[in-house]
Amino acid sequence: MPCQESAENLEIMRLLDEQYLKTPFYGVKRMHYFIGQQSYLVNIKRIRRLLRLMGLEAIYPKPKYSKPQPGHQIYPYLLKGLKVTSANQVWSSDITYIPMKTGFLYLVAIIDWYSRYVLSWQISNSLDVSFCLDALENAFQLGCPEIFNTDQGSQFTSESHINKLLSREIKISMDSKGRALDNVFIERLWWSLKYEYVYLNVAETGQELYHGVSNYLNFYNQERPHQSLNYQTPESIYYKNR
Repeated sequence: MPCQESAENLEIMRLLDEQYLKTPFYGVKRMHYFIGQQSYLVNIKRIRRLLRLMGLEAIYPKPKYSKPQPGHQIYPYLLKGLKVTSANQVWSSDITYIPMKTGFLYLVAIIDWYSRYVLSWQISNSLDVSFCLDALENAFQLGCPEIFNTDQGSQFTSESHINKLLSREIKISMDSKGRALDNVFIERLWWSLKYEYVYLNVAETGQELYHGVSNYLNFYNQERPHQSLNYQTPESIYYKNR
C-alpha cells in the first residue's frame, strides 16, 4: 500500500521531486522559496520534513535516502579513473521516490555500468533494507559483478547487504558525500523514468505503478536506443559483452 500524506503535501512533494531533478544543488531555503513561488504558503520546517520523507538530502547535490547508522562500515569510492570495458565489471544501485495520485512509494534498481542494463528492481512502501536485498538476489540470477557501487545510505551499509556482497567476493564501492556524479548512470535512469513515464502517467494504485514501471523498464532495456551506446539497446550490449 502506498505511503500517505495530505493532498497538499503530496502536491508539494511532486513539485519538489521535479525541481530536484532540475536543480539538485538547491538547499532547503531555495526549495522553500521555490514552493512559495508556486503559491503555497508553508513554513520551512514543513519543506525540510517533506524532503527528508522523500529521502532528499538537500544539503548535498544528490539524493541520500538515509545516513549510515552508527557502526555501519563505509567503503571508499573505487570508480574514479576506472575504465569500464565489459558487462558485469561494475554494478550500481540507488533508491528513488516515486509520486502517485494519492501517495508515494520507493523504487530501488540495480544497473550494469557498461551496458546501462537494468538488472533488477523492487518497489516498497518503506525504506527497510529488505527490498534492496530482494533486488540484489534477483540481479545475481544474471551474473556477479567485480565491483558494486552505492551511496552511503543505511540500506547499503547494513551488515546484511554488505555480507551478501562479501560472500561473493565482490568489491564494495561507495559514493563520496556530495558527489552527484559518482553514480551517474543510475541518476540518468531516474531522470528518464520520471520524465518519460512517472510524471506523464500518475498511478493510482501500487499494482498500477508496478505494472507501469515494469513496462517502462522493459522498454528502456529492450527498445529504447541509447546515444552513448551508438543507438543500441542496453539489453543487446549486456548480453553481447557479459
